[in-house]
Amino acid sequence: MNLIDKKVTHKRFGMGSIVKHNDTVIEIHFASENKKFVYPDVFGEHLEIHDKNAAHSLEEIIQQKELEQKEEELKKEEEKKLQRKYQELRLGHEKLMRNHKLHPESQMVTWCDAEEQNTVFSEWKVSSGAIKSGANKGKPNKPIRLHQNSAVLLTEIDSSKPEQDRRILGVFMVKDGFIGKLCEDGSIPAHEEYRLQLTEQEADQMLFWKYYVNEKSPDKMTWNTGKYRYFDNVWMAQILQDIVSLKSDPEEQKQAQQFLDHFCRMNQIIEQDLPKPNGALMRS
Repeated sequence: MNLIDKKVTHKRFGMGSIVKHNDTVIEIHFASENKKFVYPDVFGEHLEIHDKNAAHSLEEIIQQKELEQKEEELKKEEEKKLQRKYQELRLGHEKLMRNHKLHPESQMVTWCDAEEQNTVFSEWKVSSGAIKSGANKGKPNKPIRLHQNSAVLLTEIDSSKPEQDRRILGVFMVKDGFIGKLCEDGSIPAHEEYRLQLTEQEADQMLFWKYYVNEKSPDKMTWNTGKYRYFDNVWMAQILQDIVSLKSDPEEQKQAQQFLDHFCRMNQIIEQDLPKPNGALMRS
């Protein structure tokens, strides 16, 4: 809008005419001198323009700016709320990290369906699935036992084969900073470094039930229902130890050993003291 030469009246400086303006500043020539003001803020309370059409247009501009300012203030307030929430979460996270007590069964094994097998080794994350019943039905399962010491074992079973043939496809430590109690979406991301994928031939040799046993029914090998289950820290160390032995490529074996070393440190396990695997498959 062109306001040049438009007549105005200022409460203090009297009559004048506009000589220059842009999106933020307006310059007005009064009887004795030129004055600059913030545009369009000066209009309304301090400055009145004589031209009715221009006054109407300015009113719309001022209303639009006030609306934008309110939106900006709301945005800043939301940012402050998010920042406060982040600080609360961070403090809660630090508290959980400080007070964490090592659970003897803080490892997870998950059943990867065909769809997840196609993505898990590219995205390096798994889902804990949804709650099947009760008031929270449909909401993501919260993997409350998982912490910095936890690893996630990836398994699969061909529908045409018996449960005892369940294979281990890979394993990863949870991402740095991950705490299951704070996981709201059920997504469990992998550590940047400690992650292993087995070849088909290696998976055929790594049978899950060699290590796992349900102590209540030690002679049974049944998964029943559910996407995942927790299991013993020692069993996960045994699995990692066998993966190290299984690897023939020196670099892959080194990577697997580093994983095992890290896992044992995090779970206060002495590798040399590990017992031999004694899962349900070894007892049958």
